[in-house]
Amino acid sequence: MTKRVVVTGLGCVTPVGRDVPSTWDAMVAGRSGIGPITHFDASAMTTRIAGQVDDFDPTACASPKEARRMDRFVQLGLAAAFEAFKDAGLTVTEQNAERIGVVAGSGIGGIGVLSQQFEVLFTRGPERISPFLIPMMIVDMLPGQVSMSLNLKGPNFGVVSACATSGHAIGEAASVIKRGDADAVLAGGSDFGLVPIGVAAFAAMRAISTRNDEPERASRPFDKERDGFVMAEGGGMVVLESLEHAQQRGARIYAELIGYGATADAYHISAPPDGGEGAARAMKMALGHARLTPRDVDYINAHGTSTPQNDRAETEAIKSVFGKAAYDVAISSTKSVTGHLFGAAGAVEAIACIKVIADGVIPPTINYEFPDPACDLDYVPNEARARKVDLALSNSFGFGGHNSALIVARYRD
Repeated sequence: MTKRVVVTGLGCVTPVGRDVPSTWDAMVAGRSGIGPITHFDASAMTTRIAGQVDDFDPTACASPKEARRMDRFVQLGLAAAFEAFKDAGLTVTEQNAERIGVVAGSGIGGIGVLSQQFEVLFTRGPERISPFLIPMMIVDMLPGQVSMSLNLKGPNFGVVSACATSGHAIGEAASVIKRGDADAVLAGGSDFGLVPIGVAAFAAMRAISTRNDEPERASRPFDKERDGFVMAEGGGMVVLESLEHAQQRGARIYAELIGYGATADAYHISAPPDGGEGAARAMKMALGHARLTPRDVDYINAHGTSTPQNDRAETEAIKSVFGKAAYDVAISSTKSVTGHLFGAAGAVEAIACIKVIADGVIPPTINYEFPDPACDLDYVPNEARARKVDLALSNSFGFGGHNSALIVARYRD
């Protein structure tokens, strides 16, 4: 018999909140977290706005010495992991440490420390490069640091699939539990790319918004006037457990993870194919694993990046999977509030789906002002909507043609 996997802990750090309650409040209120970049002097950039996590204290989860030896993406992910683990009420002992794992990743990894160390190399020479550069920049250091901080000795590995990273991490973590290799797994991701080379690189691709004078209105998924996504930093983690393990310890169960789909476009390094064919297959796969039909889905948290190509392709993919039911399902993009969290996006948006089920309210897609004929579904424009939701789908797609779809459901005995 296949093990059921449930969600018992939630944690996130985003531009609109340092934890899940504050982030969720901002999503429901439609309160944007986008503003001018202050991490560095961005005056020479064509894009000078982003979603920043201001007033973040990494020493809340690590000693000052340890924090200095972590790239910011690891610090953000560790903070989200600590919140999720505490929220789940798990206690680690000698008896269960080997049964609790970590599956987490980042889309970009330690580009911050790498960028800084290049400057050291060019100005001060190779002998001044930090011996901590490699362990600070590699993506797998996120699950590694989480395991060391919490003494988790179960399955532990990193996932990298660009903006689909933490969607895949959650799906793969569930697979670890289903095959019996762990009783509980912390899963998710984090990213920090708000350094000059990161912003300049995405600007060179013409992928990010240049609405610098109106940062709060820059992230506008599915709106006809959208001109690119808005970069953001953050972390998102969830605790997954087998149902039996959660029940045995009397855990609070937020929701059940019942479907996971993972596919490749095999098409282009950064653009989706016409019709979003790969994304459609991921949604179909998730529905198939959950043994559901499209009409069973009450809400979709869209990948919804605010780029012309992605939003159109995702809309077409939803139509191809849902048929006429596409016009009945409520869809929103919380990236309109948070910006694009890259490797953290899938986890934070899965958390949003879980909160929708728990609270009976759907967060809006803000900045939706000008309807796009190519994007003509119900995107819950500008105002939250009260609605009972039993089943929610979260889409995450990444450069390289990676697609992830997760389905969470109201937990029932």
